[in-house]
Amino acid sequence: MKGFILAAGYGERLRPVTDVFPKPLVPVANVPSICYAISLMASAGISEVIVNLHYRPEAIRSFFEERENFGLRVSFSYEPQILGTGGGVMKCREAIGEDDFLLVNSDIVMDLDVAALVRSHRERSSPGTVVLYRAADAASIGQAGIRGGRVVDFKNYLGSGVASGLVYTGAAVLSPSIFRYLEKGFSSIVYTGYTGLITHERLDFYEHEGLWLDIGTIRSLRTASLRLAGTPLANRAAADSGFDASPVALTARVADGAAVVDSVIGDESEVGAGAELAGSVLLPGARVEAGARITNAVVLGGEVLKE
Repeated sequence: MKGFILAAGYGERLRPVTDVFPKPLVPVANVPSICYAISLMASAGISEVIVNLHYRPEAIRSFFEERENFGLRVSFSYEPQILGTGGGVMKCREAIGEDDFLLVNSDIVMDLDVAALVRSHRERSSPGTVVLYRAADAASIGQAGIRGGRVVDFKNYLGSGVASGLVYTGAAVLSPSIFRYLEKGFSSIVYTGYTGLITHERLDFYEHEGLWLDIGTIRSLRTASLRLAGTPLANRAAADSGFDASPVALTARVADGAAVVDSVIGDESEVGAGAELAGSVLLPGARVEAGARITNAVVLGGEVLKE
């Protein structure tokens, strides 16, 4: 089985962070977010991975090349015009081949049991199995419609009126059947491929009951970094990709007399004397001036980003 990592997006809601870092390279608990997807692939024994690119492609290519592709066989699919999650996968139809493949967004973090997911998919000889997660705020995120043990809708796009309290995580195992419904231009895999399977074949689901976090906004980036700091999941992703997941990076400089509580401090960051930092995330190269008091924020360079 091959893996496909979606990494082409702009990360609009994360600006100005994504003006500095391409979204797949935004650190989450001091580990670039795409490394969590790489770790998922490694845990499943997947050795051949396709990564689609559009925004800041050379930064992402260099990231892989400098680390010898993390021991994987990696190929890149560059999109001169961004194609979305559906068109991006469709562009790689020949490269994916005729086998099932694992699809993962590069901006999610989850402790997914990939072996159990694949087993569920294959036991049902499914054309597609999406990973869903029960979320308290599913109604505001946009929930999948479930009926008879299968997915029948997403955000009521097909007018089913069915709700479930489950949201799509950004991960799936898909068969080549998906290509019957994907479009070559800009499109969403949800509203072309998945709805095509629902309408003409079927779409199964696997309910993930562990941890699931995304980094789509400043709020969710801060939340994810603080929840993951020092956890086995962050440590495993770091080990699989050659990073250090210490909540305070080894190259960070924290002055005497500074108070740091429940925070993550990135590479080459500086915290001045007498500064107080609580519930916050300093991205690589961030600076907190002496005597400053920062609470519940993300710091980018010298800018304090509130939620």
